[in-house]
Amino acid sequence: MAATLSSSFFASSSSSSSSVANLNPTIRGRRLSPFLFNPLSFPSSVPFPSPSRGTVSRKLYKVRATTLQEKEEKVTVEDSFNAKTIPGNEGKVTDADPTTSAPGSVESWVIKFEQSVNIFLTESVIKILDAFYHDRHYARFFVLETIARVPYFAFISVLHMYESFGWWRRADYLKVHFAESWNEMHHLLIMEELGGNAFWFDRFLAQHIAIFYYFMTVVMYALSPRMAYHFSECVERHAFSTYDKFLKLQGEELKKLPAPQAAIQYYMNEDLYLFDEFQTARALNSRRPKIENLYDVFVNIRDDEAEHCKTMKACQTHGNLRSPHADPNSLEDDSGCAASQTDCEGIIDCVKKSLAPQR
Repeated sequence: MAATLSSSFFASSSSSSSSVANLNPTIRGRRLSPFLFNPLSFPSSVPFPSPSRGTVSRKLYKVRATTLQEKEEKVTVEDSFNAKTIPGNEGKVTDADPTTSAPGSVESWVIKFEQSVNIFLTESVIKILDAFYHDRHYARFFVLETIARVPYFAFISVLHMYESFGWWRRADYLKVHFAESWNEMHHLLIMEELGGNAFWFDRFLAQHIAIFYYFMTVVMYALSPRMAYHFSECVERHAFSTYDKFLKLQGEELKKLPAPQAAIQYYMNEDLYLFDEFQTARALNSRRPKIENLYDVFVNIRDDEAEHCKTMKACQTHGNLRSPHADPNSLEDDSGCAASQTDCEGIIDCVKKSLAPQR
């Protein structure tokens, strides 16, 4: 399983992570419980100065549905591009946005049901995280990043299956989802370097939630991609909210701490082709991160989650996703990237279309 093997693979990818992740979390001869350990509360002898101990509110930050909801709570992320257009192709129209094409009453009910299930599942995971990681920030982020990258593995798996069976192709979807998983992998490397995976329990919990999440997402994506993408959007919105609140809580202390090497290598030194690839709502080269301290690292991780959220929102309109590096003049080519009028969104959509009268 990709999620289970991630720890050993990522440990070899970051040479500096072992120096922090292998720290024996002991203060004055007393071994700390994994349920109380907070890297930001280390004494000054350890490379994490002690901040004023803040507490994270245990209030559940409910994830709001993004479609067919009358009073949507605004998040502090810029809105995605118009679902009918693609950056650089404002004059060319792809599939219509379901919110503007007035779906029938049955479809509206199905969408609301899907979103209700997604919100319930997301809040259930948040309750688990709140119970175990009330003030253990880096451990919580490690678990969150282990979980957050799983949907992109699942999407790619199902898309490869469709392609192998010769049903249809989604080249742009494969590229974008791989870029998203690449971005989340580096978030995970950063959390490992900060010691988020120091305790066996945290690794056990994250990896086993990821296993369950993977198979659940595969089934959900095969049945209804719209539901799977909305669920992933809910997870990314929670991640954005979590990092945003952490920055407000620990911002001053984070500015005094150095940036992890994994973050410097990813945001500053590597080819940023894949970094641009997952940000489908932005023009190419429009975002270039600045990394001077740990605060900058978390600002960029938070902003990455906002971009994931916008991409997942765009994916909920069938055939709307487009690689930022795609040729703007090739919307109507035969590559299979643009969805045709006859292919299906998933098993449910295929059944619905098979039962519909032929014109």
